[in-house]
Amino acid sequence: MSEPSPRGTYLVISEALRARLEGGSYHDGLPSEAEIGREFGVARTTVRRALRVLEDSGVIASVPGVGRQAATAGSLAPYERIMGELKERISGGDLPAGAQLPSEAELAEAYGVARGTVRRAVRELEAAGYVEARQGVGRFVSPTS
Repeated sequence: MSEPSPRGTYLVISEALRARLEGGSYHDGLPSEAEIGREFGVARTTVRRALRVLEDSGVIASVPGVGRQAATAGSLAPYERIMGELKERISGGDLPAGAQLPSEAELAEAYGVARGTVRRAVRELEAAGYVEARQGVGRFVSPTS
């Protein structure tokens, strides 16, 4: 059995991670808890305490479906990012009123996400009135948007 970590190890880890974040080392998001634990030779609970310190101080944020990111890295969930970009395309005229949206599969491939993520983004756009679904045909830009 391995020896327990000395008291305060989580603070040392949180400061090391903070320095890396400030240095730009984690622009694509933080490594997993398991990877951090292996790197520092500590248990996952110690890693979680270190990450909680960073979350509580606003340095990182948990993004659903993505993981932990630097709080300044535009902490949007993938479906929110897709929604925003589709809204921009609609308001910019790239997708005019009556135009058919690309299929879920095409959007999932273009954004590198699961179809469920695309489905949620499009469903949110439907609820907001930007898009309307036509059974068996597809989704189209609403005439009122």
